[in-house]
Amino acid sequence: MTPDPRQDIAAEEAPQPAPQPASAPAPHPGGAPAEAVPEQAWAEVLASIDRTYSELIDHQNQLEARNAELEGLRAFLDGVLGSMTDALLVCDPSGAVIEANRAFLDLAGQTREAVLGAPVETLFAEADRAPLRAALDMVRGGGEAPHAERSIETPQGPAPLELGVAARRDRRRRFLGAVLIGRPVGELRRAYDEMERSHAALKTAQSQLVHSEKLASLGRLVAGVAHELNNPISFVYGNAHALERYAGKLETYFDQVEAGASRADLVALRAELKLDRAMLRLRDAVSGALEGAERVRDIVESLRRLSSEGTGEVEDFDLAACAETAAQWVVKGRGSHGRAQVAAPDGPVIACGRQGHVQQVVMNLVQNAIDAMGPEPAAPVALSLGMESGRAWLEVADRGPGVPEEMALKVFDPFFTTKPVGEGTGLGLSISYKIVEEHGGALSLRAREGGGAVFRMELPAGGRGAAAAAAEGESA
Repeated sequence: MTPDPRQDIAAEEAPQPAPQPASAPAPHPGGAPAEAVPEQAWAEVLASIDRTYSELIDHQNQLEARNAELEGLRAFLDGVLGSMTDALLVCDPSGAVIEANRAFLDLAGQTREAVLGAPVETLFAEADRAPLRAALDMVRGGGEAPHAERSIETPQGPAPLELGVAARRDRRRRFLGAVLIGRPVGELRRAYDEMERSHAALKTAQSQLVHSEKLASLGRLVAGVAHELNNPISFVYGNAHALERYAGKLETYFDQVEAGASRADLVALRAELKLDRAMLRLRDAVSGALEGAERVRDIVESLRRLSSEGTGEVEDFDLAACAETAAQWVVKGRGSHGRAQVAAPDGPVIACGRQGHVQQVVMNLVQNAIDAMGPEPAAPVALSLGMESGRAWLEVADRGPGVPEEMALKVFDPFFTTKPVGEGTGLGLSISYKIVEEHGGALSLRAREGGGAVFRMELPAGGRGAAAAAAEGESA
């Protein structure tokens, strides 16, 4: 035991016996003579004690600082674990639970005391215990366990979790246990199902909206279609009456032949009925009736394609003929004859897509151009076509006031319109943009030199590759 220096100091200050003569030193117990301790030695002892005491004080301060740091770290970890919305379990190497956060306890309906120390697999549904043990063995051996759906036992029944299992290791890579983090998927699944239902409803509403816009376009063009049908039907009707007259003359002539009329009488009857001229015109009447009927058939087929649902056939078609038909329908329906001019392309312009849908886009663009110009001045809408870089393009240009720059970015937005209330739905350009985009093409707007606007439509040219791929992506 280290002597108390205060006792030594007291002993120094106490009265000392008289010194003995040098020739007769005081006897020392055990027979050895006693030697006096130098004062320097006592000073060194006291300094050593002071240093030791200071070191003890510093060590105590360091321990208190580290203890405060550990307490703060533990409070921080408790706060992090408590704020986690994912369920967390920590287990030792044997699989016993040594930590569980609040999210897991609330989800499982368990207390902390009931969970700590329990085998981790017993907290999960019976069917998931064997796969969970296999995952723990996998991470224990240095592997990685894939995320999987596992259900924990709760008072309300099994609750599914998207569970991940990871190993805990020290600096020497020794296995210390495992960490299990699970994200509840019940709410996510319900939210996903709700989103799917909303998406399906949105797609249905979108399809109905597109179809309604088509029908609205058809309604605006009924007059033009009626005028378009009137010509061939009148042609068929007139030729049918001519055929009826010719048939009556032939019946009269053959009746006389069957009655045994003489040759002279038949020649006279033939001249009277003008059968020679009737026979010459008979074939023309038949050809004319066929031509008119074919024209009616083509118009009806075009109407069928235009009014069809969104599942038309992807095919190659002549964009120039499609644009000319669509433009004529618009101008005739509005009584604006001569307001649309289609410039003849240098060569064939073969586009790939659904012809009826593209025809609707052209009609919307021409209709929009005529509306932009108004009744005055009566400048025509110019349609030009061509091929460029493997794509077919069509431009519809007008001489209207043009589109201000601040509106140019909004013209393709749904329900955006500059027309007065009741004169426009704001869907024509938006639906046109969507149709062209689904075909793998592009629809853009730019200012026209000298005033006005130019809408440019680009489509995949020839072959079915790009448009078919776009159509497959749409259906998916």
